[in-house]
Amino acid sequence: MNRRRLLLAGAIGAVGMLFMALIMVPIMFGASQFMFGGGGAGSGGCVDTAGANAQPAAAIDARAIPANYLELYKKAGKDFGIPWNLLAGIGKVETSHGTSKLPGVSSGENYAGAGGPMQFLAATFKAFAVDGNKDGKKDRYNPEDAIPSAARYLKHNGAPERTRTAVFMYNHSWDYVNLVLEWAKRYVGGDFKVVQTNGVECKDNDLPANADGVVQRIIAFAMAQRGKRYVFGANGPDAWDCSSLLEAAYRTVGITIPPSTWGQWPFGVKIRKGTERPGDLVFFNSGPGTSANAPGHVGMVIGDNKMIVASCSTCVPNIGVKPYKRSDWVGSTRPLARPEIKKKLTDLAASQPPG
Repeated sequence: MNRRRLLLAGAIGAVGMLFMALIMVPIMFGASQFMFGGGGAGSGGCVDTAGANAQPAAAIDARAIPANYLELYKKAGKDFGIPWNLLAGIGKVETSHGTSKLPGVSSGENYAGAGGPMQFLAATFKAFAVDGNKDGKKDRYNPEDAIPSAARYLKHNGAPERTRTAVFMYNHSWDYVNLVLEWAKRYVGGDFKVVQTNGVECKDNDLPANADGVVQRIIAFAMAQRGKRYVFGANGPDAWDCSSLLEAAYRTVGITIPPSTWGQWPFGVKIRKGTERPGDLVFFNSGPGTSANAPGHVGMVIGDNKMIVASCSTCVPNIGVKPYKRSDWVGSTRPLARPEIKKKLTDLAASQPPG
């Protein structure tokens, strides 16, 4: 091949690689929204998850489900807070509710190593198995065990609040997800709303009623960042880390706190666990090089066992409302209790015209 042909081949290859990148990057980025959240809720608002665990009435198509399977789907759905028809959709796509004669349904395994009516890999079943019939055994070939195990696995992966993500984790194919959801809708006559939250839920929107105006303004700023990206070292406005989010929230009312977790921990007045109130900071022994005396992660209390926090780049959501009463919680502080800040707030209040 002469020099000209080599250059031409190289140019064609480069164009081809660029074309593939232009196609794949948006696809991968779009999928990441389902998998990890972030990047949308800051501008896209909240998702109402109030009816995510509803148990809709069976429609005509559900009559084709074997009676024992239908009963098991409904029981597991109720027990695990997952729509029964979602389980039925998986059961239909996987093995037609255990009626398929293919290898790995009633015994053995299929080509991928899956077995049983809900097609569990042995390792996955071992991790999430439920003894549904209370016979002292967990059998992936027994629908009385396999169906509640599937419900437990879906729950672990985010269902019913993140339905599409949970089904994708069951079988890593979006075509599979769409087919399961199609059957789930058919079994209830279309009366099925697929809930897919990015972690920003409407139930968290209300500001704490027991907080004064300053604290509400601090919290309102932090809550407005829900769904944005967590990036270590970021300082807004499109991405934050745990400490920069809180520094910026306090700055909205003219209060300066240190920019890092290690600086914020000794800054506020230490308070006893159980006495937290909105606006307080909660600290965690989380991350490399941290300890109980030098916590590496921080969130802000907005209510009882609820904090607004920038968690991590693969957390769902990256920034959102989560519980703070967990095993690595090491303590809490109240920045607003520092004498100089209390004085500043008093002076600010005194300078305001009467309302």
